Amino acid sequence: MDTIAAIATPHAAGGIAVIRISGENALAIAGACFRSASGKIPAEMQGYTCAYGTFLDEQGREMDDGIFTVFRAPHSYTGEDVAELSCHGGIYVTEQLLRAVLHAGAVPAQPGEFTRRAFLAGKMTLTQAEAVMDVIGAAGKRELEFAYAQQNGALYHRVQQITQGIVRSLGDLAAWADYPEDEIPAVTPESLREALAPVLAQLDETLATYDYGRILQSGVSAVIVGKPNVGKSTLFNLLTGSQRSIVTEIAGTTRDVVEEQIRLGNVTLRLSDTAGLRETEDVIEQMGVQIAEERLQAADLILAVFDTTRPLDGDDLRMLEQLPEKPVIAIVNKSDQETKLDIRTLQERFGHVIFMAAKAGDGLEELRKTVEEMFYQAKVTPELGIVANARQKQCLETAKGQILQALEALDAGEMLDGVTVLLEEAADALLTLTGERVSEAVVNDVFSRFCVGK
Repeated sequence: MDTIAAIATPHAAGGIAVIRISGENALAIAGACFRSASGKIPAEMQGYTCAYGTFLDEQGREMDDGIFTVFRAPHSYTGEDVAELSCHGGIYVTEQLLRAVLHAGAVPAQPGEFTRRAFLAGKMTLTQAEAVMDVIGAAGKRELEFAYAQQNGALYHRVQQITQGIVRSLGDLAAWADYPEDEIPAVTPESLREALAPVLAQLDETLATYDYGRILQSGVSAVIVGKPNVGKSTLFNLLTGSQRSIVTEIAGTTRDVVEEQIRLGNVTLRLSDTAGLRETEDVIEQMGVQIAEERLQAADLILAVFDTTRPLDGDDLRMLEQLPEKPVIAIVNKSDQETKLDIRTLQERFGHVIFMAAKAGDGLEELRKTVEEMFYQAKVTPELGIVANARQKQCLETAKGQILQALEALDAGEMLDGVTVLLEEAADALLTLTGERVSEAVVNDVFSRFCVGK
């Protein structure tokens, strides 16, 4: 297997940059690019030790000074010999040092290849490996707590417990089929259903965490909608803390979708400011309205904005008709001015109605509390383990479907061999989730979403 290398720190100027090298020849390759000030030979250094010295370019010329760190197999992140070169964090010097490492015999690491090698070496399960990127991408304390729990095996242990329940039923089926003359309790539809009932309950409970897990991982997709000039862009700028959206008195100013990821209390929002929803003859504005309507369908949360200084009109009513069955917060904007809007109509239609004066910054705290009430699930705790992505969800759904088919087959009087095959496929789906039995295609797909250097 090739010895791989990559820049493990962000590709930007900073105090320190790290070049990570992993593989059989990691120490020899690193030694060709490093000269220890104390005379230590990198290939002879013990694991978990460091040396200060000078880094050399492709021609063997001194180019920078820094620290060389050794991690010996199998006690390293990847399970292989690993060397890390910590140089000054300039972009040019970092790139030159990487070039020297590649010139000495390493090959560029692919996205996620260090973590992939750790998985293949049995250093972590597939769910733990996936959690690495969740830790990196955590936008807040709660997201980090859940990602760290995943990295420590929370979901793996939860799925393992479910798998053991299926395996016990498979054992009963095998014993009954192989030793029919012995005094072994018969496997009946009733006994199998009783044995698998807690398994199905655990699968349902685990699947129920997916929506929250998805939101923790990628944030709440929130769309600001309303007719033109109700203050959508002003609200967007207030929430983002910047002038991202153009604000004018001219209706139809916003024609494209403006996006920003923000933190509102304990919830991360992927916020979109859209074109005003109205009938228009302007071709470009029509395209913006169409995009806004598409975003409505995909949103986790809709912030529907109304102007308190104007009565509800045809554009407002059309927007109300277009709102999908999604969580909605009705925002009555410009509440510091005279009210002409029929508030009762909104209160009858929506469970959450908030009064704001976005231009002055009023009402933001109430919005924060409402969003947290809707999406911050304090009862879901990190140690329980949650379903964090679509791959994991699909594996759980497959397992549940196979179990239900097995029970139907048993009820229909089919041979026990067929029932056994279906339960084995259910177990296989869960083993695929954890990575204990997984195809190369699945592994490739998981690690292709990683960053280079991790």
